[in-house]
Amino acid sequence: MAAILSVSGSPSPTSRTSRLLRHLDDRLRAQGHDVTPFDVRNLPAQALLGADFKHPAIVAATELFERADGVVIGTPVYKAAYSGLLKSLLDLLPQYALTGKTVLPLATGGSTAHVLAIDYALRPVLSSMGASHIVPGWFTLDKDIAPDDHSTPIVAPATAEALAQVTDLFSVALGGKTGVLRRTA
Repeated sequence: MAAILSVSGSPSPTSRTSRLLRHLDDRLRAQGHDVTPFDVRNLPAQALLGADFKHPAIVAATELFERADGVVIGTPVYKAAYSGLLKSLLDLLPQYALTGKTVLPLATGGSTAHVLAIDYALRPVLSSMGASHIVPGWFTLDKDIAPDDHSTPIVAPATAEALAQVTDLFSVALGGKTGVLRRTA
């Protein structure tokens, strides 16, 4: 199966975005994929803000992107755009870091007013970085993600169903099979 890099662009250690991504990571692993979770907030701030392309942590992050067949990018939406933390990382990656990659963009936020942030803010950047296929993304309201208190379920039932479909489409685009969707000849 595919090697997937699951990137959280949230600056918060109690991030609903990260919680959502880890939930999707489990589904992708169950489908046989090798998933590597990656929280941008763990990179050194000085390396990100100082645009230190040669910093060992930035070099290691770049290598994670190189090795991945697919990338899941999750971000909270602030002021109708993806996080500045995610932007800092994307700016340090090579121009065509996503060439040949299948990408699933996800966003979280407090209001449906930000639902188009994926298509109008994030998707153009991912495309400019050479992504070969950007599957339809998904915006999830913060209220539909349980806080990090180990409660179950992690996401509201209707949201869980929609996310399962989006995740399965991503898996199929990577060449995987799912219990819900099947490739046709």
